[in-house]
Amino acid sequence: MKLSVPPEWAGERLDKFLAETLGSRAAAERAVADGALVDGAARAKSHRLAGGEEVELAAAAEIEPVAPPPPPRIAWEDEHLFVVDKPAGLVVHAGAGHRGDTLVDALAGRIAGGDPERPGIVHRLDRDTSGLLAVARSQAAYEKLHELVRERALERTYLALVHGRPRSRRGRIEAPIGRDRNDPTRISLDTDSPRAAATEFEVEQLWPRHALLRVKLETGRMHQIRVHLAAIDLPVAGDPVYGVAEPGLARQFLHATHLAFPHPFTGDRVEAESALPDDLRRLLETLD
Repeated sequence: MKLSVPPEWAGERLDKFLAETLGSRAAAERAVADGALVDGAARAKSHRLAGGEEVELAAAAEIEPVAPPPPPRIAWEDEHLFVVDKPAGLVVHAGAGHRGDTLVDALAGRIAGGDPERPGIVHRLDRDTSGLLAVARSQAAYEKLHELVRERALERTYLALVHGRPRSRRGRIEAPIGRDRNDPTRISLDTDSPRAAATEFEVEQLWPRHALLRVKLETGRMHQIRVHLAAIDLPVAGDPVYGVAEPGLARQFLHATHLAFPHPFTGDRVEAESALPDDLRRLLETLD
């Protein structure tokens, strides 16, 4: 199998490109281990792409096809909007390097407003973050939901498993973040374009080497929870960019478990809950 690297992938890691293309990190790891070549040369998984290269998979026949993620559960809906429960592995909307179905595809014809390429989307979750997301069904609903986001009226609560033990039961992190000044593929506190960001957390459960945190976003910057927790030495388990690997876990342990906001038309309170998915729940059962 030969793959052409799009120009927009310049600066990204080889393993990230392969994971997006092949559908999973596991498939990407196998491809690199089996001798993936970049313009004819073997490269480590951390190799930074320049864009325009040809990647050849030496053992493509051994790469198992990855089943598409399940469609999202509708946690709440009316004629104006949905609250969807996004499974891990499902991308919210198409972007550079992504192939395959997206949340927008799954809701095609039922959502509207904003950018035609990502209709109805006013906030997002990373591909490997599961949980609740509000989506507009019309331009009017999109505009009103977008205003709620700007006013920080969406109450977004996550469960995150981290390595380490917090110094206190509760905490608040206020630290501007933006594109890292040395690595534009990462978000960090070391940035030339800082944007205000605030994250609150509370300990749900403790183990000798882990803690389960209930995390609330005051702002919603890209990768905010992952970056803020890593900055206080509590990296998210399974996070391949800012955290540390976790045996038995194929993705970051981050789940949007609660979403609440005033209805953009009626003012009534909308609330939705999402239980931990099976893969995250099973991991907790193994901790000691």
